[in-house]
Amino acid sequence: MARLEQQRDAWDAFAASYDHAVTPMATTAAEAALSLAGVREGDRLLDVAAGPGALSVPAARLGAHVLAVDFSPRMVHLLNERARQEGLVHLEARVMDGTALDFDPGTFDVACSQLGIMLFPQRAEGLRELARVTRPGGTGVMSVFGPPDRVPGLAMFFQAAAKSLPGFSAPPPRESPLFCLSDPQDLITEMTDAGFIAVHVEQIETVMHVESGDELWTRMLGAAPAVAGLFRDATEAGRDAIRREVDVSFRSRFGDGPADVPFVFNVGIGSR
Repeated sequence: MARLEQQRDAWDAFAASYDHAVTPMATTAAEAALSLAGVREGDRLLDVAAGPGALSVPAARLGAHVLAVDFSPRMVHLLNERARQEGLVHLEARVMDGTALDFDPGTFDVACSQLGIMLFPQRAEGLRELARVTRPGGTGVMSVFGPPDRVPGLAMFFQAAAKSLPGFSAPPPRESPLFCLSDPQDLITEMTDAGFIAVHVEQIETVMHVESGDELWTRMLGAAPAVAGLFRDATEAGRDAIRREVDVSFRSRFGDGPADVPFVFNVGIGSR
């Protein structure tokens, strides 16, 4: 329980910066994922670890009846406020643990998680819960980051740290919460093990618009505790060195900016 509370508090602290850094790019990805999954008006849709609503909001705009859950009260507040401002009356967000969903089996036509369950320490439990609450014949959707070489915004960040910090090395993709399902076959296997059938993976690309390498550094550092935590023990000089290296890499690939930095997503879609 103490660990869960620590994780919740960390995400509460990152809610605003995550919203700024990730939501615009992730909303575009979610729109494509919802289209691939065939989400329609009237569908009962669950969004697990919904954050500020990058998937929930476009689903509600399509006319789905959306229930979004997240264990961060601050994220839930941001999402409910966004729904209120847009007049999305069929969108509600609640505080809830995604590994212990308070719903009966088969409650939803579509159950989704974008950049959410992939970060769970108990990822298999989260996936099993996603499948449990999906009705027979319903659809499960998992949208996660693709291979690191196709997510250069994050890859530059970790490469810069490896060059700048003695002894630093990024975890292998399968051991990284950010890239643990970047291999499409791993995503298929884990969704199948959880109870989905006929799982297939589509890849979609969106972009993060940034003005400079310095802005990319700031947005990636504020994106998630899983990113910032890797550099918690770095000195101020070490962090400055990483920032400079990110800027060098950015200029090498994109010039002085502004630039649209690609982010590729694996979208796993399966039936129940």
